[in-house]
Amino acid sequence: CTACVALGIASSRAPWFALQVARIAAALAGRDAVMHEDAEFAARLVLAPRATQLPAPPEAEPPPEEPPPPDDPQDREDEQDELATPDAPLDEQVLAAAQAAIPAGLLARLKMEQRASGASRSLGRSGQARLAGRLGRPAGVRSGPVQRGARLNLIETLRAAAPWQPLRRREGHAGDAVAVRPEDFRVTRFKQKSRTTTIFVIDASGSAALHRLAEAKGAVELLLADCYVRRDQVAVLAFRGAGAELLLPPTRSLVRAKRSLAALPGGGGTPLAAGLDAAWTLAEGVARRGDTPLVVLLTDGRANIGRDGQPDRARAEQDALKAATRWRGSALAAVVVDTSARPEPRARTLAQRMDALYLPLPHARADMLNQAVQAVARGAAGR
Repeated sequence: CTACVALGIASSRAPWFALQVARIAAALAGRDAVMHEDAEFAARLVLAPRATQLPAPPEAEPPPEEPPPPDDPQDREDEQDELATPDAPLDEQVLAAAQAAIPAGLLARLKMEQRASGASRSLGRSGQARLAGRLGRPAGVRSGPVQRGARLNLIETLRAAAPWQPLRRREGHAGDAVAVRPEDFRVTRFKQKSRTTTIFVIDASGSAALHRLAEAKGAVELLLADCYVRRDQVAVLAFRGAGAELLLPPTRSLVRAKRSLAALPGGGGTPLAAGLDAAWTLAEGVARRGDTPLVVLLTDGRANIGRDGQPDRARAEQDALKAATRWRGSALAAVVVDTSARPEPRARTLAQRMDALYLPLPHARADMLNQAVQAVARGAAGR
């Protein structure tokens, strides 16, 4: 079926289904033979939804070198009979009907979404599964050109080309054992599993009272234990005084993480913007290494130290909101845990700016907090 080839339909079942639909349409209309309108109806119903590409525009034919000699009346009648045969124009009508049924820009938009979906990785149990070139476990095949670093799947390529051999032999490939075209190429995909790195960003300033800081440390220790079970990496970052400090770089050591929490002092100003900037830098570094970063920010949202390290509450809050806005629309997942005695509007606004999950610690039990963090981690692939 020429229309199937032009529309990028590799399955040999599609033309058979279209033929059956055309016959049914003719029978429902009370006709004994399939007409052009039946074929067009079948193309819109069967071929258009299966199309993966639009037909290439026809090439301009070069002008004839010399005018053809005049034909005699008998040759003209034979030519008119050939043009009246429905085969050639039927293919064009079927292709035009299928193409007209495809909304404008749909195929291009679907291809963009598929590329975006492939780029945003799917998360596994202890990390995200990401598609790689030739590393990891085989994860099916895809159709498309064989780019550098890809591996051609010969069996699937021959399997895709096999149904089209009778048609291709009639088109002039009779001498080939198997006529393979670029649209038959199948490339093996491979899946790698990467680790999840949970980055705890803790507000250790004076606005977080000592008993609230103790509750925040307790919540972090519960989450640390769960990360240890899932074999995730953890990092601890705290901000207080004039800036942020990385207390523990990414590690799987639960003992080191608990020790860094126990030695965390409280007091001083709240450089919230500096904490967000440091968390962003660390999360991007984790993502560049191929791991999945998940940021858990524990704060009451009240900032009073600006990015320049100077005390100015109004400017500090503006700097914090600007730093939070950078997270929106990124592939970095985050949870904002409100550590204030009562749910604080500033912390909720901060979470909204970051496009993060908001959890008030006074109403969040340890199991709820743990489940929420896991849910955000599982949904990181869709961001």
